[in-house]
Amino acid sequence: MAGHSKFKNIMYRKGAQDKKRSAMFSKLSREITVAAKMGLPDPDMNARLRAAVNAAKAQSMPKDNIQRSIDKASASDGENYEEVRYEGFGPGGVSLVVEALTDNRNRTATNVRTAFSKNGGNLGASGSVSHGFDRLGLIEFPASAGNDDQVFEAAIEAGADDVESDEDGHRIWTSIDDLHAVARALEAALGEPEGVKLAWRARTNVEVGEEDAGQLLKLVDTLEEDDDVQTVWGNYEVPDEVLEKLG
Repeated sequence: MAGHSKFKNIMYRKGAQDKKRSAMFSKLSREITVAAKMGLPDPDMNARLRAAVNAAKAQSMPKDNIQRSIDKASASDGENYEEVRYEGFGPGGVSLVVEALTDNRNRTATNVRTAFSKNGGNLGASGSVSHGFDRLGLIEFPASAGNDDQVFEAAIEAGADDVESDEDGHRIWTSIDDLHAVARALEAALGEPEGVKLAWRARTNVEVGEEDAGQLLKLVDTLEEDDDVQTVWGNYEVPDEVLEKLG
C-alpha cells in the first residue's frame, strides 16, 4: 500500500466534472445499456451494471431514466454500441487514453482524430501509449466519506492496493479481479461510493507547464464533450498555480 498520494488525481482536473447534466446523463445511460446487454439486466447479478447504476445515482440521475436505460438492452430496435479505445499524444508530450461507446466507428474515429489534430496532439496506433498505464479497478468516494486515516484503514481492511486522498475526495485502487469485492466491503464501511469502474492509471506522471497546459486542457475538454467519448485518462499533472493562471 503506497499510502496517501500528494498529487491530484490525474484522471480529471478541477471543473471537469461540471458538465451539462443532459450530456452526462446521455453518457451514463449509454454505459448502463451496454452493461445490461453484456450481462444480466439485474445490478445485483451484473458487476458492471451495478457500477454503472451507482455512477448514475451519484449524479442524481432519476430512477425512471436508469430503468429505461436497462430496458433498452433487451429492446429489439435498440442501438448497438461497441467499446472502442483510442490512444494518442497531447501537448507537452503527455499520453492520453480515450474510451468510447459508439454505434458508428467512422464518426467517432473522425471526431477523436480531429480533436487531437486541432489541439496540438496526435492520434497514435493501438498500444502506442497504453503500455505506460496499468489497467486497474477504481473506487471513488467524496471527501465527506471520512478523513484520510479512516478511509486508509477501511481500504486496507477491504483488501485494496492503494489509496489517494485530497480535498477532492478519495480514490481507492484495486486489481481488476478484486474491484467489486473491495467495493462491497467499502460500501459497508464508508457508505455508497461515487464510482466503481475500471480505469487506466499512469505509471509515471508528466508535469505540464503553462505553455502547454491551456491547449492540453482544451483537448481533454473537446474529447469529453463528444457524445461518444465516455472517459479520457492521462498521465498529466497540472500544478495548481498554472490552473489559477489559466482561470
